[in-house]
Amino acid sequence: MAKTKTTFYCQNCGNQYAKWMGQCSACGEWNTIVEELVRKGKDKAGWNSNAPAGTPKPTAIKEVDIGAEQRINTAGNELNRVLGGGLVAGSVVLLGGEPGIGKSTLMLQIALRMRKTRILYVSGEESEKQIRMRAERIGITNEECFLLPETASQRIFEAAESLAPHMLVIDSIQTLYSDLVESTPGSVSQIRQCTAELIRYAKDTNVPVFVIGHITKEGNLAGPKVLEHMVDVVLQFEGDRNYNYRLLRAHKNRFGSTQELGIYEMHGGGLREVDNPSELLVSEKDEPTSGTAIAATLEGMRPMMIEIQALVSSAVYGNPQRSSTGFDTRRLNMLLAVLEKRCGFKLAQKDVFLNITGGIKVDDPAIDLGVVTAILSSNVDLALTEKVCFAAEVGLTGEIRPVQRIEQRIKEAEKLGFDKIFISKFNKVKTADFKIKVIQESKIERIFQQLFA
Repeated sequence: MAKTKTTFYCQNCGNQYAKWMGQCSACGEWNTIVEELVRKGKDKAGWNSNAPAGTPKPTAIKEVDIGAEQRINTAGNELNRVLGGGLVAGSVVLLGGEPGIGKSTLMLQIALRMRKTRILYVSGEESEKQIRMRAERIGITNEECFLLPETASQRIFEAAESLAPHMLVIDSIQTLYSDLVESTPGSVSQIRQCTAELIRYAKDTNVPVFVIGHITKEGNLAGPKVLEHMVDVVLQFEGDRNYNYRLLRAHKNRFGSTQELGIYEMHGGGLREVDNPSELLVSEKDEPTSGTAIAATLEGMRPMMIEIQALVSSAVYGNPQRSSTGFDTRRLNMLLAVLEKRCGFKLAQKDVFLNITGGIKVDDPAIDLGVVTAILSSNVDLALTEKVCFAAEVGLTGEIRPVQRIEQRIKEAEKLGFDKIFISKFNKVKTADFKIKVIQESKIERIFQQLFA
């Protein structure tokens, strides 16, 4: 048996020490230094401990056979879009999100919908009966989906070796523990070791692995930051509990773009994919209301129409309030300064509240013109004409700047039945190619005259 060697690591910053210390000299945290095993005997090794020994032979990059990239269909259009066209064999995908947001429901739905695919669903948080009850509520059955309530990584690999699944789901990484590390499950060292074993298993067997991870109260994935560097794809499942919408974003993707967005709707029967989010994010009204504007935005390759609501009122206290939900407050202050300085609208002594409906967050500068028109509409207490939308950026000099992929935004507005869309004068588009009326302007004052004169 090989000799056991140990060292000490800080669970907060990862700094290494030769002996235990009460305080980490690197980050200053107390009681974060734990002992970890550097090497242990093969009788308690992790996955693929019987791999043949020998010196690896380097291969010239031209001799590497990449073959044709084959994507695995996950039976979900939204997840396929976020992954970049499907799941890559041998990849490790980390899915994070707040408790109760629907991570386990999403992965169970995917596992049950993938027909003719043998899937091993490992749960360290729920029993087999609880998962079966959730599957009955979802209303999907799959004979090729196998459940394993286990937390020991070595036993999981033994079950995977005997079952030979086509996909492995771990729920969650915080519940797993490995015999190679002498610490409690959920600790930084255990998460790092178990993730490394799962990555080794995925690369050796060419089996894709989904790993569900918890997040901290700050919104970051629990565990060491190196965890996100180790995996191939990092997905974030987010949403407001007061709304039924759930957003799936890719923060890291080695096999595709990180600009794509998947939208789901939570209901009693599980998660439903939203094919046309514009119809859900734009509410129906009995009569026009002041302070409301529709803007065209992009999430990855998908155009969406969002509703912007603004409320402008006289400041009761000395300092006017500036508040926004779903929009950057600093950018809101910048736009208000542009309206005050460049355009002559007196808003310095007024409270301004802004809200993006649907509980989503937008950082696309193309909605600047929609934000400005919603604020001006509430300020003069005049409603915008129906079926009008906006897609342009507002600069510091008060000019209306062009935005990218304006044709997709115009087509989305046309598809949803809008009559007019205001864009920048500097966007080079052929207005005759669209049925919708495209109005191009370069100054906010001219748009204000056309809308409220």
